[in-house]
Amino acid sequence: MSPSPQEIRAAKAEATLRDRDLAASLKISEAQLVAAHVSVSGPFRATRIRFHPDDVMPVMPRLGEVMSLTRNESIVLERVGTFGEYRSGPHAAMVLGKDIDTRIFPKHWAYGFAVEADGDHGTRRSLQFFDTTGEALQKVYLRETSDAAAWAPLVEELTLDDQSDAITPEPAMPTEGPKADAEKRDVLVAEWQKMTDTHQFNRISSRLGMNRLGAYRLAGSPYVRAVDPGCVEGWMTALSETRQKVVFFVGNRGHIQIHWGTFDAIKVMGPWLNVLDPMLNVHLRADRVAEAYVVDKPTKRGPAISLECFDAEGGLIFQCYGQRESEEDTLDQWHGILDRLPAVREAAE
Repeated sequence: MSPSPQEIRAAKAEATLRDRDLAASLKISEAQLVAAHVSVSGPFRATRIRFHPDDVMPVMPRLGEVMSLTRNESIVLERVGTFGEYRSGPHAAMVLGKDIDTRIFPKHWAYGFAVEADGDHGTRRSLQFFDTTGEALQKVYLRETSDAAAWAPLVEELTLDDQSDAITPEPAMPTEGPKADAEKRDVLVAEWQKMTDTHQFNRISSRLGMNRLGAYRLAGSPYVRAVDPGCVEGWMTALSETRQKVVFFVGNRGHIQIHWGTFDAIKVMGPWLNVLDPMLNVHLRADRVAEAYVVDKPTKRGPAISLECFDAEGGLIFQCYGQRESEEDTLDQWHGILDRLPAVREAAE
């Protein structure tokens, strides 16, 4: 039986854990933990707000410069910037901007909260959005450079009539393991060779009853090369040393955030592999990378070659492509970095 909102608040008051870890220790979702603090006073307070992207994304620019956070079980991507153009869509929406670039899948958005947390350095304010299971999709934090005066009127505009302190999320969704059909490899390869855009891959694999990891395992050389899962630290270090710009995707089932640019300051802290740059933070649990692949997909602009990493359950942790500096950029430096990554068999020797 789940703890009551009162019990959740008591546990939060005594805890030193981060919200996500505290929720896991209580065997509840993070959204339940936040909801328990709706309509109460104290150092941690929440207000239930509208959650559909069509309602919230158009008003985000009022806050000015903020930090947008997206995560999955293995990685956190934090990007500082100002929200720009929002393009709505019933199945997929997006925010387009120089610093904050996201892809949104609205059907998974189920809960929204405006959160205020008092601490030693003042009050930290954020807008937090969760899926139907109570898993975090996106969090947007105000910074010292944000328009603090815009916070209260924005929250008031988004506030729901329902300010109850309990929610009933759906059961957590298990990660889908690799799906493939060996008898369809020839069809997969034939369709692969005809791709003109990387976005076509999802439609091809779905039509064949496969998913991303299953298709990668099945396709094999020369389209997919399995590399040592322990290579990520060396890969990030090479990006930093060469100042290679990348297009780096981190997401969950309802939200994908994209970083365009470099990885500069790399720091290892225990199992965490971190990028600690002024406008970008990445926190990767390197020990959760179970499979890694260099993937070559054809496009109209030439081959799009990515590094893609998966966890032990088969979930995608991140994708990364080289960023072209111009139409003439053949990404030789990016390809060289990937070419030097050790194959699985080489790493085992």
